[in-house]
Amino acid sequence: MKNTKTFTLTAMFLAILILLAITPLGFIPLGPINATTMHIPVIIASIVLGPKIGGSLGGIFGFISLIRATVMPTPISFVFSPFIPVIGTEHGSLKSLLIVFIPRILIGIVPYFVYTKLKEKVPASLFIAGVAGSLTNTILVMNMIYFLFADSYGEVIGKAGSAIYGAIIAVILTSGVPEAIVAGIATAGVSAVLLRLMKKNSTQKL
Repeated sequence: MKNTKTFTLTAMFLAILILLAITPLGFIPLGPINATTMHIPVIIASIVLGPKIGGSLGGIFGFISLIRATVMPTPISFVFSPFIPVIGTEHGSLKSLLIVFIPRILIGIVPYFVYTKLKEKVPASLFIAGVAGSLTNTILVMNMIYFLFADSYGEVIGKAGSAIYGAIIAVILTSGVPEAIVAGIATAGVSAVLLRLMKKNSTQKL
């Protein structure tokens, strides 16, 4: 019964990811970057189903991002796809795979441990876990862009030197923080219901 329930919820979260990916709701253009809502089902899955399934769904999110960056390129798609030439070159970089996968996989791992650490002590633990998962993605992606593709990214946004990292911080604050708040609210609402239902079913079984 538990395996059936886990499979059903995993399939549901996967379906939501695919739905978001093929509609404008998943990736919302904001200048050279895209705001996203695709991290939200990954965060919720991490809390409800655990870090293994959460991390796997995060990897799928990363794969979807790679495909999107390849077939629907933007000026900075080279940081998410090795098939898009880096600015100033004629070839892509495998370093983009680090950016497109590592933060997304961690979205499905970090919230679980934040929630399990705080749930007995902090009433807002689900909200905090949602915020943590979202900021994990934004902070890692933007900083990895800076450390791996600073000059090329700077050329796209028209910045150079220390101004590039200033632009990175601006993206984190103006896009990442609102994303995190939305993720925290959605995570708290949906996860609370799913956890309550799972606990109720487990109690009835006993």
